[in-house]
Order: sequence, then structure tokens, then C-alpha cells
Amino acid sequence: MSAQTFAITFDGYWREPNKSGVPAESGVYCVYSCVYNATTKKVSLKKLIYIGEAADVKNRIANHEKLPDWKKHLKSGEELCYSFGGVLSSDRERCEAAMIFKHKPPENTEYVNSFPFDQTTMSLSGKTALLVKKFTVNRT
Repeated sequence: MSAQTFAITFDGYWREPNKSGVPAESGVYCVYSCVYNATTKKVSLKKLIYIGEAADVKNRIANHEKLPDWKKHLKSGEELCYSFGGVLSSDRERCEAAMIFKHKPPENTEYVNSFPFDQTTMSLSGKTALLVKKFTVNRT
């Protein structure tokens, strides 16, 4: 393994009632708390709760065992909201680990305090609210 740079374009945001719209593709996903404005049809993200990866993100989110834990972070008037970034299967874990190590979401435990990969630079674009758009992490 060696130093690598990954560019991920995030799409979103899917609210909990609409999460079936998340692509059934390989990638990294973020779980947020948000407030939905029905008048403007826009979401306002409040907090990054969790970062994950899956071969089929749509299926993973639909059946995630941490859903009750994510909901504990919601305040009155908030709901869960999701974003998705396509990543090749071979790179998913490394990209997920870099994002977790950098952002330290409260519901993640793995990779929060250690990063087991070689130097990794992430360049995030698209729906990236509450995320650092460009960063580099090193093996710890």
C-alpha cells in the first residue's frame, strides 16, 4: 500500500421517509440529524451522527442495526437524513476509515482513534455540509 488520493462526490440528502432513494451501489454514506422545511422543501443539517460503507448502501441503510442508536441523537423536530458517495469496493474501507478518523462521528467506534492505512488524501465534493472537503490522514 502507498499514499493515495480519493475523490468522492456526495449526493443527497435523503430524509428517513425517502431513504429508499439512496443508490443501491458501492460507497460511503453519512447519517445526519436534520430539520426539514416543508415550505422550501429543503433540509437543514444539524449534526453528523455516523459514517459507514457498504457494497449496497441502500440495503445497508434500510436494515442498519444502529438505527435506534442514531435516533437517540435527534432533538424535537429533527429526523435522520443520509448522503451517499460512490466508492469502488476495493477502496471503501480506507475511505470510510479516513472520514471517520477526521470527523469522529459520535456513533462510530472503529477508526475514531486510529488509522491503519498509509497516507490518504480525501477530496470531497457535492453534498458535503458538515464535512471537511479536503484533508489528509496518516497511519497512526
